[in-house]
Amino acid sequence: MILKELSEAVGVSGSEDAVRKIVLDAIKDHVTDIRINSIGGVTALKKGVPSASGQSPLRVMIAAHMDEIGFIVRGFDSDGLIRFSAIGGVDERILPGLRVRIGDLYGVIIWTPIHLNREQSVVKLNNLRIDIGATSKDDAADKVKPGDRIAFDSRYMEIGEKMLRGKAFDDRAGCSLLIDVLQGEPYPVDVLAAFTVQEELGLRGAKVAAQTLKPDVAFVLEGTTANDVPNPMADPDDTTELNPTCRQQAGPTLSVMDFSMVAHAGLLKFMRQTAEVEGIPYQLKTQLGGGTDGGAIHQSNAGVPTAVISMPCRYIHSPTAYLHRDDYYNGLRLIKAALDRITRDSYV
Repeated sequence: MILKELSEAVGVSGSEDAVRKIVLDAIKDHVTDIRINSIGGVTALKKGVPSASGQSPLRVMIAAHMDEIGFIVRGFDSDGLIRFSAIGGVDERILPGLRVRIGDLYGVIIWTPIHLNREQSVVKLNNLRIDIGATSKDDAADKVKPGDRIAFDSRYMEIGEKMLRGKAFDDRAGCSLLIDVLQGEPYPVDVLAAFTVQEELGLRGAKVAAQTLKPDVAFVLEGTTANDVPNPMADPDDTTELNPTCRQQAGPTLSVMDFSMVAHAGLLKFMRQTAEVEGIPYQLKTQLGGGTDGGAIHQSNAGVPTAVISMPCRYIHSPTAYLHRDDYYNGLRLIKAALDRITRDSYV
C-alpha cells in the first residue's frame, strides 16, 4: 500500500502530474506497454498467464482516477486576496478557515470571526477569498497565476491500529489498490490498467482510456461515501434508523446503480458469488448518488460490462477522509479473486 504518498501528492483535476509520477515509479517493473495519453492518463498492460487451450486471455480493464477535487485561481482583489473557483464537487460548508496549498505556497480560506458575526450562515464560494499573506494585487500576482490549482493542505495519518486518514481517498485509495494488483503475480487474464484523469470533471479520462484499450470487461476501483455516523443536524428525538450508503468495516462496496450507470447484472452476480466463495465480506451500495469512471467505460466502443468496487470512506471530498484498513485489504482480496476466477462465461 502506498496510500500515504498518493494522498499527500497534489493532483487537482487537469494537473495530475505529481500523482502520475508516483504511479509510474510504482508500476514500471511490473507491467509493459506503459503509455501516457494526450490528456495525461496512464495505461499499462500486465500480461496474463497463457492458457493451456491457447485461447486469447480475457482483456480486463481496471480503472482508478488520479485526480482530486480542489480549486483554481481566478483572480485577485486589490488587497492581495485570491479569488477562486471550485473544481469538482466541493462542499461550501466546510471551507471557511481551511488551510490550502497553491504550489509551494500556503494559504487560508478567510471567514468572518465568530466574535463579529454569531448569526453567520454558509458563505457562498464566490464570496470567499484565500489569504496567502500578500499585501496587494501585484504582490499576489507575483506569487501565483490565474489557472494555478489549489489543493487542501492535509497530512496523511494512521489513527489507532486500523484507521487511515487523509485527503483525496477518492480516488487515491483506488489508485493504491490498482498498484497493489499490478505488483502481484500474473493472473489468468490480461490486466489493462488505467490510471485516469479528470474524473471529477465528468469522467473524461476514462472515456479516452476505454476507447483506447477496448476491454472485454471492466472493473472500477473507487472511494465512496460511508455516511455511517449520525447526522449532527438531525432532530435528536428522531428515532429513524440510520440508512447509510455503506458502512465501514463491512467490506468493499459493490454498486448496484448510481447517477452514471447501472451495474452489469451478470458481472455484479459474479462479484457477489466470488466474495461469498472466498469468504470476503462485502456490501451493496443501493442509494443513488454520484458517479464513477464506470459511467464512461460501460458506454465506450460497443459497450463494456462494468462493475464498481468501492472502499467505504467517511468524510469524503474533504481534507480528512477516513478509511478502515480492513476494508482496503478486503477490497484487494476481492479484485484479485475476481481476476483469478473470471472467464468469458462468468458474467453472461
